[in-house]
Amino acid sequence: MFDNRHVTHVPDPAPHYTEYDTRLAAYAVIVRDGQLLLALWNEQERKRWTLPGGGVELHETVEEGAVREVREETGYDVRLTELLGIETDVFAAAERAQDTARPLKAVRVFFAAEIVGGRLTAEADGTTDEARWFPLAEVAELSRVSMVDTGLGLLARSEGRGGERG
Repeated sequence: MFDNRHVTHVPDPAPHYTEYDTRLAAYAVIVRDGQLLLALWNEQERKRWTLPGGGVELHETVEEGAVREVREETGYDVRLTELLGIETDVFAAAERAQDTARPLKAVRVFFAAEIVGGRLTAEADGTTDEARWFPLAEVAELSRVSMVDTGLGLLARSEGRGGERG
């Protein structure tokens, strides 16, 4: 359930939690009829496919943030069916997109989800340009962020232990 993928050199002694930023984000892994729902992320130099999801607002629960983000990025209303796992990454200040002297700890929560309403639409003026279904067999060929592989791996592990996705 837990996966630490990216840890850069942390100074010794490590900074106190008040000396770095934390970003909490929630993502949905949605598979239907052998296809995975992805959103095209536009915040870097080259666009890449990602799981629908993103930053959790201060007033939201992680679950509320995941549902809201999926709706914003894909147009679909979803029901979360299972907590799949959590991934953390640590980024040095120099690796961050914004000019800051503070390192970042990214905490990503992954849920399995099913569609319960809405229709596929692109996000307007957001961090993604479009949403699209891809056959699972084609996902490995896509230009994608590592979270896609993390989410699919967590889903496969869940299904392997008899997890239910609704």
